[in-house]
Parts: sequence; C-alpha cells; structure tokens
Amino acid sequence: MYKNINKTKEVKRLEKKKKTLQRKVSKKYEINKIETKGGETRYKKTRNIIKLENQLKKLNQRLTNIRHNYSHQVTTEIIKRKPSFIVVEDLNVAGMMKNKHLSKAIGEQRFYEFYKQIQYKSEWNNIKFVVADRYFSSSKICSQCGSYNKDLKLSDRKYICECCGSVLDRDFNASLNLKRYGQEIA
Repeated sequence: MYKNINKTKEVKRLEKKKKTLQRKVSKKYEINKIETKGGETRYKKTRNIIKLENQLKKLNQRLTNIRHNYSHQVTTEIIKRKPSFIVVEDLNVAGMMKNKHLSKAIGEQRFYEFYKQIQYKSEWNNIKFVVADRYFSSSKICSQCGSYNKDLKLSDRKYICECCGSVLDRDFNASLNLKRYGQEIA
C-alpha cells in the first residue's frame, strides 16, 4: 500500500500557498480594473501582478514535479519486485471527474500518467501487462467463493459475503479478484 502524496505536509503547505497567491493575483486584477466607453471591462497588468503570476507558475511547476517524481518512484518500486504480471483496472475517469466532490482529488492523482508509466516500464522489463475490463466488478465479487453482491455501495468499506460469511477489506478483496483475473489471462 502506497501513501497518498497529496496528503503529505509539503504538498499541503504548497497547496495552501498556491491558494493565497491566487487570491492575491485576483485582488490585484480587481484593483486595476478599467471600464471602457463601450461598457466592457479591461484589466491593467502591472509589474506586481506579473511578479505574483511568476511566483504562481513556479509553485505550480514545483507541485507538478513533486507528483511526477512520486509516480515514477512508485512505478519503479512496483517493477523492481519483478512480478510475473501486472493488472490495472480500466476506470471511467471522465465520469468520476463529473463528481464535484471528488474531481479535484482524482485530478491530483494523475491516473493516466501512472497508467502510462507502469505500462511502458512493464513492457521494458518483459512483465505481462493486463488491463481489466471496465465492467469487471472486482469489488462486488467474493474472492473466496465467487458469489456476486450487487447491493454493495461505495460507502461500504468492508466486504461481507452473504454466502460464505468471509469479511475482507473492500480494496483487498478487489485486489485478490484482479489477481485471479490476471492469472486467467496470463
């Protein structure tokens, strides 16, 4: 299990700094707002605004570099374990981004970048790369007996099988099902 890089002290501190810088830039633009004769609003870009925008660009680049470096470290660590195959779920990220409560967190995770890195590194090291079908319900199938629980909600963090009575963490159960899926294909 790998930690979430977006919950570290450094990233949280930089995100907070980014927020304050964005507010400063916005306030500077509002102060320098000019009304023209035609009724349209124009903004005068001062040197202070340019300085703040440059600071914001550097901060954004730093955050991007931290996240990019972390994804490279994680994918390299996975590949160094020399697995016989790697299974990745094909997720509907575009649909998940429509959820206003989750979209920021999902965007920061950079699923596509992680996917591309793990794919090319596994091909480079001759490790079989398997993409599980989008409609393969890995979290709703019991990894012990194979029964299907259609009433499982996202809020249910424990998978409780009604047939065999096994109680597993939902994500661990999904990982066991994905492992079995990869073994069948590979």
